[in-house]
Amino acid sequence: MKPAPVGYVRPGSLEEACRALADDPEAKVLAGGQSLVPLLSMRLAAPSSLVDINALPGLAEVEVLAGPDGTDGGVRVGALVRHADLLAHDGAARAQPLLRMALSHVAHAPIRNRGTTVGSLVHADAAAEMPAVLALLGGSVEVLSTRGARTVAGADLVVGPLESSLAHDEIATSAWFPALAAGQGAGFAEISRRQGDYALCGVAALVRLVDGYVVEARAAYLAVDDTPTVVDLLPALADGTDGTDGTDGAHLDAAADLALAALSPCGDIHATAQYRAHLARVLTTRVVREAVQHAGERGEGSAT
Repeated sequence: MKPAPVGYVRPGSLEEACRALADDPEAKVLAGGQSLVPLLSMRLAAPSSLVDINALPGLAEVEVLAGPDGTDGGVRVGALVRHADLLAHDGAARAQPLLRMALSHVAHAPIRNRGTTVGSLVHADAAAEMPAVLALLGGSVEVLSTRGARTVAGADLVVGPLESSLAHDEIATSAWFPALAAGQGAGFAEISRRQGDYALCGVAALVRLVDGYVVEARAAYLAVDDTPTVVDLLPALADGTDGTDGTDGAHLDAAADLALAALSPCGDIHATAQYRAHLARVLTTRVVREAVQHAGERGEGSAT
């Protein structure tokens, strides 16, 4: 199939782009286009016009921010930063290793070369890696419209299948991912039919150790539910998972049980709900163990 007839607008400033969206409720923003263009070709989306933001200045930068104590405060990613550029950015990987862990699983190299990380976030696909990572880390997205700017928390970004909380006339200009704090470790894994295909199930985990014990543990699940789901796993791990020699199997099993109690795995032509539940269980134990080991390697934080 071919796309339906569509108008094309190439604004020279963010203000022009915002006005174009405000004037046309059926318009869509075009950045990398790796999600939008296939929808157009299959006529699953038929906007009246495309507002191409690729000529706008200042949106293609990755910035590692400084924290108040001189440590990394996080990573700000502009709306035109390609997945491949963020994946290759060593400063971003040092500040938040989970970015590189997850981005290495995003689609295939040609798609990463063109697709944008912020575009993936606002596309709001529950099977995508980056919305789950943003929600797990407590990051946010900056959006702009003719009404002004606002910040959308990562946990509030995806509200349904391919549905974000942005209004039709808002443009996502950047995303912020907090840096990994002292004592924290991260892990990521996903299962797909082929490398680069959409995940059948994916899990990202964030753990913090103090004196060899887990004092913080969360996991985010992608391709399991209609939206990315973040689960607090600390109740299953707080009574003594030792980070020195990895993890304790009983505590990891309890963490997997806790995760499954909070999830509602869905079935489709690619995997049954039961299979996704099985994958969520297996990946939870694997990724939490990796996050604990990563935290131990990075050095522990203080109890304050």
